[in-house]
Amino acid sequence: MENSFNQCNLPPWVIASRHFNDNPQPLHIQGVRLANRFLFDRLDSIASAVERAEIFDGYMSVKFQLHQWQDQTPTARKSLKNSYLRFLRGWMMDSNSVEGAVLKGWVESRIGLPPTFHNERIPDSHSEQYMKYAVDRTKGSARTSAINSQLDLLYEYCQYELQKRYPDRKTLTLYRGTFERSEHDVLEVVSKREEIVRLNNLNSFTTDEERAWEFGFIVWKVEVPLEKIFFFSELLPTSILKGEGECLVIGGDYRVRKVACTI
Repeated sequence: MENSFNQCNLPPWVIASRHFNDNPQPLHIQGVRLANRFLFDRLDSIASAVERAEIFDGYMSVKFQLHQWQDQTPTARKSLKNSYLRFLRGWMMDSNSVEGAVLKGWVESRIGLPPTFHNERIPDSHSEQYMKYAVDRTKGSARTSAINSQLDLLYEYCQYELQKRYPDRKTLTLYRGTFERSEHDVLEVVSKREEIVRLNNLNSFTTDEERAWEFGFIVWKVEVPLEKIFFFSELLPTSILKGEGECLVIGGDYRVRKVACTI
């Protein structure tokens, strides 16, 4: 693992390993829950997931002054308007966009996993390909205020909600369709249908197997630890990804099973 530093309670090589996926452990961004304990204490008192989402949305708006963008100077107005929602929308349209680079940059800085793909394969952090990604990440980060802090809170809220919704589960069964095998490294061929692959540091998955076929002629079935789900489409009250069953999954080494096409 090139980047040996992160801002989590576990080191990057542990989070990235297949052993973590087999034995998930709680994962937190250091200091985020404590700094926002008022929010999480309030959420504990609310039974409705929809109402909790509305509370979170309002909290983000106030904490990062997202509701005040119309009262600012043109430059500040643009920065505030481009909230975390803008970056989720950008990922939905194109994970290799400037917004996608910012989300991959968050995973790199907080989790400690550098991207392996952004428009093209990234061999290492000293390569020309990495520099192109870094330029996109810098451009995107300059568009808004405290975007990494916004994403920190989004991740912690996502983890909170996953634990609420699936108290007896450690993983979710998700699917990923792909056309491009070269985007991933195959580390081990376990059987005809099962492999160990190294995924990019952030990836789109879906809860819907049929929908996964829309994104490639290869579909993987994966047991993903709840701790590695950065965002899921039903998380927010008026989610930009609602109805698609989409999940943004933090990468590393995964055991994947190829799904047979029944068409």
